[in-house]
Amino acid sequence: MNSATEAFVAHRSLLFTVAYEMLGSAADAEDVLQETWLRWAGVDLGTVRDQRAFLVRITARQALMRLRTLRRRKESYVGPWLPEPLLTAPDVAEDVELADSVSMAMLLVLETLGATERAVFVLREVFDLQYDEIAEAVGKSPAAVRQIAHRARAHVAARRPRGAVSRAEAQDVLDAFRRAVETGDLQRLLDILAPDVVLLGDGGGVVRAVPAPVTGAGEVAPLVAGLARLGAAASLGSAQVNGCPALVLRLNGEIDTVLAVRFDDGLITGLYAVRNPEKLSRVERETAVSR
Repeated sequence: MNSATEAFVAHRSLLFTVAYEMLGSAADAEDVLQETWLRWAGVDLGTVRDQRAFLVRITARQALMRLRTLRRRKESYVGPWLPEPLLTAPDVAEDVELADSVSMAMLLVLETLGATERAVFVLREVFDLQYDEIAEAVGKSPAAVRQIAHRARAHVAARRPRGAVSRAEAQDVLDAFRRAVETGDLQRLLDILAPDVVLLGDGGGVVRAVPAPVTGAGEVAPLVAGLARLGAAASLGSAQVNGCPALVLRLNGEIDTVLAVRFDDGLITGLYAVRNPEKLSRVERETAVSR
């Protein structure tokens, strides 16, 4: 294995995580890694002072270009678009900052940023790149990057989950939610769901899903309680998805839906049901993510 290959392999999970956090799509992140490798393979390593930072800059530039294309694709997407869920190792949850940065709730917050703002936020807040390094990656001056970072930080802070719960608390709430769903216990669901809870479903036009956001515990609870009617063909299991506790619905042994959850102040405020079959392959095996 030559030096270029060794460096790329050593940082691969980090580079994937950079691309995934910018794009919310594992498939597109893998394409970005292919493009990064092609460019990295042509670099004179003798001119590279910091291989990690250099590789991250290449990845960020490629992801930024792809993000703009992805935004256009999402405009014609059928129904709500949700990030592609990843089955992650238990130790990801132990790195609180990493788990928060790849969580479904955070990725949806990042979706509300412009492309350059998202790139700057991810590179600065998650991967701690210096402003001059980010400037090189996004084609802006360091002064402009500082302003963008400040604006993006304020935007995210206003929208990220309030009153963070611990991993154990989140698991307890999710376990109670699962029991209520399995038994069709409507009152218990109403106790667990926040009054302003939002349910989003992503079927991609391939399978049925709620076509628009459903808001309010009184509307959401009956929908999820209806899963109890699926009977013995259905099983609802726990999994670590995007660094957080989540549920995986299987029908006749096959993954049908990944249900990720947002918690605020001990209640469920967001339910994200990914049903598009094209987005479920990464739940069959663990994906390595890292900072």
